[in-house]
Amino acid sequence: MPPGGIGPPDRLDWPSWRRRGGPGLPLNGNGPGASRPQPGGTRGLMKPFSFLMAALLSLAAAADAPAREPDPKFYIFLCFGQSNMEGFPGIEPQDKSPVERFEVLSAVDAPKLGRKRGSWYPAVPPLCRASTGLCPADYFGRTLVAGLPKDVRVGVVNVSVAGCKIELFDKGGFKAYASTAPPWMANIIKEYGGDPYARLVEMGKLAQKDGVIKGILLHQGESNTNDKQWPAKVKTIYENLIKDLDLKAESVPLLAGELVNADQHGACASMNSIIAGLPRVIPGARVVSSAGCQARRDHLHFTPAGYRELGKRYAEAMLPLLGGPAPAPSRPEAPASASGAAPR
Repeated sequence: MPPGGIGPPDRLDWPSWRRRGGPGLPLNGNGPGASRPQPGGTRGLMKPFSFLMAALLSLAAAADAPAREPDPKFYIFLCFGQSNMEGFPGIEPQDKSPVERFEVLSAVDAPKLGRKRGSWYPAVPPLCRASTGLCPADYFGRTLVAGLPKDVRVGVVNVSVAGCKIELFDKGGFKAYASTAPPWMANIIKEYGGDPYARLVEMGKLAQKDGVIKGILLHQGESNTNDKQWPAKVKTIYENLIKDLDLKAESVPLLAGELVNADQHGACASMNSIIAGLPRVIPGARVVSSAGCQARRDHLHFTPAGYRELGKRYAEAMLPLLGGPAPAPSRPEAPASASGAAPR
């Protein structure tokens, strides 16, 4: 034993000596060498130590647990565009019931709908944001689940901005365009964190943890009417999505819908001839006809009946690509009174 009689005996291990209160190591707050038990002494130290060990063991167990694999029978579809893909406000009673196996991944926080960004919910309209309405994605999904095997689920992600040009989804140049957006559009862009394309990719990556992306749906062009470079601009966005989400173009087709048709006196119907050229620049792309789909009096937006029909046609184009039978072409609903609305 060292001089002073307070060092550890030769055969006393160091932790035992510490428990006895060696010099400079007071466990009870009474100075060097103190060994009289005090409230909250060694026993008090063991509690946080136990909690720490339990936490570390839990983390280790979580690290060792196998990662959850995406469900190969959960088919995900990314949707983007402007107001017609958002869904013009107007949801009828027949559209409000949820459909089994059809879900939506909320791209924004929507307290009024009881939805949080990044969570899955039954796909009841509106699928985009709380202020939007029925859109083509609604009856696209409903028609798909009706035509696919019963063990297949369908999920959609919708990031759309009313009135926007296709340039808003160009990740390399969207800032210049967004800086010129009117206040009402800027507020929508803000809901997507200031970058709708980045939000679409973020939600796409999140969705890939649960399922498999099987296609991309686009409805846009009113704000790019007569822009002959539109197909090339869409190609850039499509290729960016394929790269950023680590997809294979041959297994993730792009479906683009026509604008309100000339048979409905569509204000931007001339753009449909440009949209028709999309498959020439994007192999495997499909164009969905809007002929006969009812339009509102503004000649820019579809009625609920028009959205139902257009959505069914998107599904009819997609089903054969998923290995399912091509359904019989749907027949447009009988014309109904179409309410007028301001352009968006």
